[in-house]
Amino acid sequence: MISMSIDRESVCVLIPTLNEAPTIGALIQDFRRSGFSRILVIDGQSTDSTREIAAQSGARVVVQKSRGKGNALIEAFSEIEQPYVLMVDGDGTYSVLDADRMLQPLLEGYDQVIGNRLIEENRKAFSRLNFFGNNILNRLFKLAHSVFLFDILSGYRAFTLEAIKKMHLKEAGFGIETEISAEAVRSGQKIRVIPIRYGRRPVSSPTKLNPFHDGFKIMTTIYRLARMNNPLFYFGLIGVIITIAGIFTGIFVILEWLKQIEHLPLAILTVLLIVLGFQIFMFGILSDMMLSLHRDMVQEIQDLERRRERYQ
Repeated sequence: MISMSIDRESVCVLIPTLNEAPTIGALIQDFRRSGFSRILVIDGQSTDSTREIAAQSGARVVVQKSRGKGNALIEAFSEIEQPYVLMVDGDGTYSVLDADRMLQPLLEGYDQVIGNRLIEENRKAFSRLNFFGNNILNRLFKLAHSVFLFDILSGYRAFTLEAIKKMHLKEAGFGIETEISAEAVRSGQKIRVIPIRYGRRPVSSPTKLNPFHDGFKIMTTIYRLARMNNPLFYFGLIGVIITIAGIFTGIFVILEWLKQIEHLPLAILTVLLIVLGFQIFMFGILSDMMLSLHRDMVQEIQDLERRRERYQ
């Protein structure tokens, strides 16, 4: 069986940067030596020599207008004309040796490829906190979006340009990888996960991600985006929390009533909370049924279009 590979000239290597002077030059040179000449660096207004080094190494450099990694990618996607995009962080933790393996599934009909860092061979590249946090966020994503993607925060991804255009991206910061994953699931894209190499960040290039602050923001992003992908989870969780609050207030009212103490306002609040929680939960069920019906209709329309194209 002959294995085909993507023409390097049809690939845009996209590198978002912010103060990556210690690593960006070597990364660009590695890609150029591997035959990738179309390299776009989208720079988040670095205060070091990142842009100068990137330009000298042969990359096209664009300075983003807004702050944040999410804004960088959104702006960069509008600059790309090549049919394939290979996105890689500029911190030197990812290897060009995995580039072909990342791109190959796009020729097989996949829309997006995610490089999975969270394998045993890369365990030493993570702190215990980061490795644990990444796994928790991946399982939360599965719970909220019904798909397990192994490493939703990976900065090494490959896309078709067509797949990128189907995404409606709005996240400004580090939640962008989560949003890309959620949008791919929402639009029914074919996603492939590939195990990749992952190295430690150089000491001279400290991480910009705060494990607690950014981790919490990513968790809220996962939950918020579930409104469109999994309304039963989104509204159901709200309904359950409100109902539990009503049950606790009800227990308090009953215990006080047994002591001959009446709490009429709390009793009314208990009923309202339980009824409201139940209604929100039922709304989640109805929304989930409507979403499933919508997806089935879209699938039928797409199947009809394919059959029509086949017989034309």
